[in-house]
Amino acid sequence: MSGPASPGRPRVMGIVNVTPDSFSDGGRCLNPDAALRQAEGMVRDGAQVIDVGGESTRPGAVPVSEDEELRRVIPVIRRLAKRLRVTISIDTSKAEVARCALAEGASLVNDVSALRGDPGMAEMIARAGVPAILMHRRGTPQTMQRAPRYHDVVQEVKAFLQEASQRAQAVGIVRDRILIDPGLGFGKTAWHNLELLRHLDTFSALGYPVVLGPSRKSFIGGTLQLPVEERVEGTLACVAYGLLHGVAMVRVHDVRPTVRFITMWKTIAHAARRQHRSRGHGQTSPRRRRA
Repeated sequence: MSGPASPGRPRVMGIVNVTPDSFSDGGRCLNPDAALRQAEGMVRDGAQVIDVGGESTRPGAVPVSEDEELRRVIPVIRRLAKRLRVTISIDTSKAEVARCALAEGASLVNDVSALRGDPGMAEMIARAGVPAILMHRRGTPQTMQRAPRYHDVVQEVKAFLQEASQRAQAVGIVRDRILIDPGLGFGKTAWHNLELLRHLDTFSALGYPVVLGPSRKSFIGGTLQLPVEERVEGTLACVAYGLLHGVAMVRVHDVRPTVRFITMWKTIAHAARRQHRSRGHGQTSPRRRRA
């Protein structure tokens, strides 16, 4: 993975859950062939990163053993690495799962526990020299949505991510290989999630690339009163806010509409910048055409 994103354009990370119980797409990709087909479709649609997870982290999810997680993800990552020329991410909090995934072709670790779930994770990542996403989460999947409370959710999440990043560097993870994720939906109410979105610039100010994962989350469903499969527009609204605040990567289920949305957004922004530069050099802008 050469960098978090090209200037002004976030990377799109497609989600491939090799689980029977993920909140949005559980059970669809348990077969490695099905997972490969989904990933190939996402890459055709423009995903630059594929995130493979073998343990659901939805609220109330039951933990799985290390052996079971390995059984789910390793055959998938092995096939993806042979067939696709994109960054493959392993979504895990277990050091051994991450190590085996990296050995099979993954090159990014997405740890929803921010290196707290397994004492060996940080050193393993440091030795491997790969980038890591550190996400904020309060509690575990079994407890995180039981009336979560914060005195100041933005400042508390910021402090957590700052401390996690410093701890990662202390064990040898290079600063420019650290990405941070405020963890929408992980131990937060709908209002907490909206506050984090409104203050994304607070996290960008820490100096690390910010990853945003709003895809199909329950706060979108609650706001729009829509089921999981009808939350694309709400997800794109969150992506738009992320674009305004310079996020480096967006993690989504619906790659095609996300890539099209970002492409159009950036095309408009580029045209506006060109017009501004032209005016600055004394050139007249093209005459407006009647539709």
